[in-house]
This record gives sequence, structure tokens and C-alpha cells, in this order.
Amino acid sequence: MSPATAGVLQLLALIAALALAYRPLGDHMARVYSSERHYKPEKWIYKAIGANPSAEMRWPAYLRAVLAFSTVSVLFLYVLQRVQGVLPGSLGFSSIDPDQAFNTAASFVANTNWQSYYGEQAMGHVVQTGGLAVQNFVSAAVGMAVAVALVRGFARSRTGELGNFWADLVRGTVRILLPISVIGAIVLVACGAIQSFAGIHEVGQFLGGTQQWNGGAVASQEVIKELGTNGGGYFNANSAHPFENPTPFSNLFEIFLILLIPFAMTRTFGRMVGNLRQGYAILATMATIWIAFTGLMMWTEFAHHGPALQAAGGAMEGKETRFGIAASSIFSVATTLTSTGAVNSFHSSYTGLGGGIQLLGMQLGEIAPGGVGSGLYGMLIMAIIAVFIAGLMVGRTPEYLGKKIGTREIKLAACYILITPALVLCFTAAAMALPTPGNSMANPGAHGFSEVLYAYTSGANNNGSAFAGLNADTQWFNSTIGIAMLLGRFLPMVFVLALAGSLAEQKPVPETAGTLRTDKPLYTGLLVGTILIITGLTYFPALALGPLAEGLAS
Repeated sequence: MSPATAGVLQLLALIAALALAYRPLGDHMARVYSSERHYKPEKWIYKAIGANPSAEMRWPAYLRAVLAFSTVSVLFLYVLQRVQGVLPGSLGFSSIDPDQAFNTAASFVANTNWQSYYGEQAMGHVVQTGGLAVQNFVSAAVGMAVAVALVRGFARSRTGELGNFWADLVRGTVRILLPISVIGAIVLVACGAIQSFAGIHEVGQFLGGTQQWNGGAVASQEVIKELGTNGGGYFNANSAHPFENPTPFSNLFEIFLILLIPFAMTRTFGRMVGNLRQGYAILATMATIWIAFTGLMMWTEFAHHGPALQAAGGAMEGKETRFGIAASSIFSVATTLTSTGAVNSFHSSYTGLGGGIQLLGMQLGEIAPGGVGSGLYGMLIMAIIAVFIAGLMVGRTPEYLGKKIGTREIKLAACYILITPALVLCFTAAAMALPTPGNSMANPGAHGFSEVLYAYTSGANNNGSAFAGLNADTQWFNSTIGIAMLLGRFLPMVFVLALAGSLAEQKPVPETAGTLRTDKPLYTGLLVGTILIITGLTYFPALALGPLAEGLAS
């Protein structure tokens, strides 16, 4: 069997697994966020934090709760890193420097998990499990809560109430993320991932010396890293490390975890708005882009240019031989089309066009299927933009799910799609214009520019992967990427929640013969085209200077 054929079979197996899980998980999440019952452990949490889970919130109150919780999380994680040197279980590691502690705290709270440090050489057990792993759960739950609030905005009418953030946060963590993570961790341990609190120990003899490794609760952190579309690895090699991702089966299972909730949330959306066909339309849009990008990535990496690539069967540089080109390509697209950022191969070593596909996947807004929660609300924003464009073409007031898309709604949607590109392009321009940041580039020319563009694209879109040739552990990159991560995460949430509140206050508009059917293939095609055109117009000049120039020159 050829490697390409094996890759196609893996892709088909992945699609089948996602299809089997789609309905039960999507319906379960709809029940979780619609239930009025509070479990006893959840009541203990509400009592501990002083929250009333039954109190409905309007969008300003919901937003304040999101920002307050996230601010406390950043401060807690920052302090935990700064005092690591005096904590038990620190493995002898010193406290983290202020700029890197800020970067890491911002990164994990923003669901980005950008890492400018070597995990196995910097973080002890307490910071890894009590800090980073906890944020892997709750930052994902925050994204899911905001998405559900927007869905309620479509489902409700003549009320500005969007639910209760604290209830959504706790339920998402306790009823969805935790149970799946427990099962997933057992699977990874069975595959060979480690799960221990062992200290640093020496392994073997290498060129007259020894190599040191430390243990850790790796399997449990790995599963929520993928399931919550987080991406931060216990080890610097991330999911290319055999302690995190030992076998081809564990690799496919981790890709499944990355895509599981983002795809299933389209079913949750359809169930909560009372129209499953609308959920299927959003699913079809996401799946079309994901499959197309995966096919393009496999084609670029299997293309034989030159004797070295012909001998290796494709572009094997930077890829694990136990996974090969196909599995690495599938993983790469899954992680950059979602806000995961986990890597099982060296993204900087992909072909020029392959690197461009990774960049473009993030620049789409990571909506195919996107991050946990953020993928759904990002796609719904694009759905509103597409409906608005269709309304302009036929001279009719645009409507979506029975709600009019008026001036206020389209302004909020426009602000949402503009804020992230502004962060990416402005910070990239500043880094290239100033003399010092350029010293961090490991490569000159187009690839060096791509390294910087990738860093800010990854940070502002809350992805976390990197063209790792860039030395990002400097005061400039730690600070500016940290700012980009926080603004790229929470500013869009402001517009999403404001839009949800505006929609929830509206009176439903009855469907007429002139209403655009947003559950048909025609609208799905319009939505795909809208996404690609908006992204292309925004980022094409930057892509032309980086990956396109590199790809055409090779």
C-alpha cells in the first residue's frame, strides 16, 4: 500500500469516527446547556465562588463575568510561575522570568498555549498540573460558554437574557470536558503515553553522555490539550514526542479529539435553535473547507521535487517516521484550522506552499471547524456576513434564523472580522520595521518573514503553533505576542456577546417566499466563498511576501 493510499484510509477512518460521535455528543451538549438541574458537585462550586447559577444575565453582565474570571486566571497563573522555585514538586526548576510568565499566563488563559520555553526544562509538576492543565479545561469551557450565549441570542426573542456564565462554565467543564478527558486519558495510557509524577532521571548513553527526562501527568494533560483545542505540550517536541503521542493509532485518536467538539457543536446549535438543518449547513461549510485543506496539504507534501524528496517519498524533513507525511499533514491541518496549535511535526520544515496552507487555515479565523466554542461563534459571524452580502445583491433586508441583520448587527460583525487581522498585520509590520526583533529570525528572506507572520497569526488567532525557527523567547516577542493573544481572544468576545444581546432582544421575523434559505447547498457555497474572499482580500499581500514567494521559488 502506498503512503498516499494509507493517508486517504486514515482520513476516511477519521471521518467515520467523527460521524459516529456527532449526533450523541451534539445532543448531549444541547441538553447540558438547556438543563435547569444542578448536580451536587456543581452546587458546591457555585457556593464556593458565591455565584447564583439560576440568575439570567444580559450581555454586559455575561461579558463582565467572562473578563473577571479570565483576569483572575491570568493573575493566578502568573503568580504560580513566579513562585515556582519555592513550591514542592518544582523538580529543581527556578521561578519563571516576568516577561515569560506573563506570556505563558496570557497564552493558556486565552486558549492559545503559545510556548516560548522548553516544557520539560522549565515547568515543575505543580505548575503543569495545578496551573496549565487547569487552564486547559476552563479556557475551553469559556469559549463554549460564549458560543452558547450567541446561540441563545438566535433562539430567544424579546429578551436580552443570555443565560448564566457561571453555570455554563461549570457545566461545560464538569459534564462535557471532564468525562471525555478521563476516557481519553485511559486510551492514551494504553497506547503508551506516560502518566506519573516521577522526577528527573537519566536515560541511556548518547555520544559519551546521558540524556535527562522527567515524568509527569502527561496523558491527562495531552487529552485535554487536544479535546479543548489548547495545544500546549508537556514536552518541547509537543505531540511529536513519544511520551505524548507514542503510536500511529494515538496520533489518529488525538486528531479525533481535536475535531470532536468543534464539529459536534454544530449539532448543538441546530438543536438549540430548533432547526437541525441549519446545523447541518454550518457543518457542511466547515467540512468542505477542512477536507479541501487536508487534500491540498497532502498533495503539496507528497509532490516530488528533486532527488532528495523522491528518495524519501515526499517532504519528510521535520516529520516523524512513525507517522509519515499523510498523518502529519492531517494533523497539521486539523491543528491550524482549529485553535489547537499542537504539532506532531516541525511546521517550519513544510514546503513553502504547505506552510502557506497552515497560515491560511489560521487566517480564516480558525472556523473549519475552529476552536472549542470559538469555531462555532466565528462561523456564525461569517454566516451573518454572507446573509448581508446576499441581501445587498437582491435588495432585501438580510435575515438569519428569523432575526433581521440591521445596522447594529452588521457593525458588530464587521468589528469582529477586522480586529484579528489588524492585530496580526500591525504587530508583524512593527516587528519587521524595528531592528531588534529581526535578530530572532533563523532564516532570511521569505521564510524569515513567514516565521514572524506565523507567530503573530498564531498568537492573535489563539492557535499557539509556531514556525519554530523564530526565537520568540525575547522581551519583545513575549510581550507583544502576549498582548496579541489577550486582545485576539477577548475583544472578539465583546462583539459576539453584544451581537447575541441585540439578537435576543428582537422579535422573530416570519419566513416568506423571499427569505433566503440558509439551510440549502446554495447558501453553503455562498458562505464558503465569503470566507475565502474576505480572508484573501485581507491577507494576500502578506502571504505573497512570505509562503507564496517561497513556494514559487522552490
